[in-house]
Amino acid sequence: MPEQQSLQERTEQPTERRKKDSRKKGQVPRSKELNTMLSLLFGAFGLVIMGGSMSVEFVSLFESALSFDREVAFDDEMIAVRFVGLVVSSLLILTPFLAVMMVGSIVGPIVMGGWSFSLSAMAFKLEKISPAKGIKRVFSAKGLLELFKALFKFVILAATTVFLFGVLLDQILSLSNQAPEKAFAEATTILRWSLVILSFTMILIVVFDVPFELWNHNRQLKMTRREVQDELKESEGRPEVKSRIRTLQRELSQRRMMEAMPTADVVITNPTHFAVALKYEGVAGKAPLVLAKGCDLIALKIRSVAIENDIAIFEAPPLARALYASTEIGHEIPENLYLAVAKVLAYIYQLRTADRGEYTTPLDDISIPDEYSGIFADEGVSGDE
Repeated sequence: MPEQQSLQERTEQPTERRKKDSRKKGQVPRSKELNTMLSLLFGAFGLVIMGGSMSVEFVSLFESALSFDREVAFDDEMIAVRFVGLVVSSLLILTPFLAVMMVGSIVGPIVMGGWSFSLSAMAFKLEKISPAKGIKRVFSAKGLLELFKALFKFVILAATTVFLFGVLLDQILSLSNQAPEKAFAEATTILRWSLVILSFTMILIVVFDVPFELWNHNRQLKMTRREVQDELKESEGRPEVKSRIRTLQRELSQRRMMEAMPTADVVITNPTHFAVALKYEGVAGKAPLVLAKGCDLIALKIRSVAIENDIAIFEAPPLARALYASTEIGHEIPENLYLAVAKVLAYIYQLRTADRGEYTTPLDDISIPDEYSGIFADEGVSGDE
């Protein structure tokens, strides 16, 4: 019973597959406080950079708005046209600032959780409008934490605002005694630096909120041991996955073989069914290594690479089959084949060192142990092939 219970407890870290599935459903870590802070911060720096020019443009716009002919004041159509023109002009002045604010609202989600678009997250679900579910969310641990964050944010921002009013009160009151142009520029300066201070104040909330949201998201994705086991069985048990893994392993092995082939000393062939590439370092106590081996199409590929790299090809059907069956790639040949391979290597060395026109005795007395004589006989490969 305790073991069964442990299988149902969410104690295991989420797998990569679980994370990908949750991302497809739109379940990614998000921090509303981070988004708010970055939006305010981008807006504040937007005002710092563009506030001066914006204030000048708005002053000019207000002057033109308050200066009009008597005929316009009594013409309903012209008043409407001027009003629309003022709205459009105001939007054009604010467009760069609003664009900066929009960038800030986009950067927040990308920084935390990355960009994610999911139609399933926007799908209508009854549980989203269920009163019972809503009450449960409100009085859950997360709901209480959200309430605490809201109160904490209110206290921080309220205290900062009161502080700013206390410091800037004289400047704010003096605006009424200044010329409109100067008052507007001064008000813009007060606004932008107040916004900068308020946005930096939000960092105190973000420092706590971001780690919590990451932890809570990971907690929600945690899996039971049973879920991990089932996922592992499903992933490894699918025929297409196994086939793909075997194909990749085979391709990687063949690639490594062909990369090592140029260093081979000799390729022993069947000649058409099997091919085995050997390399002998000449180090005492070390036997020749099998660099590559294959049958049929791979054997033809090994022969082709050998020809391209001027590697000796020696036809010895029984020895080729014995080496193919007894030795893995990268391993030394078995002890009972030392003599046969040594004769082949000596013959190849003799051919390489012989002077042109010098007669070299053909090698026709290669014998292998009887235990290899029946290899592949059931596949129709005879000793002479």
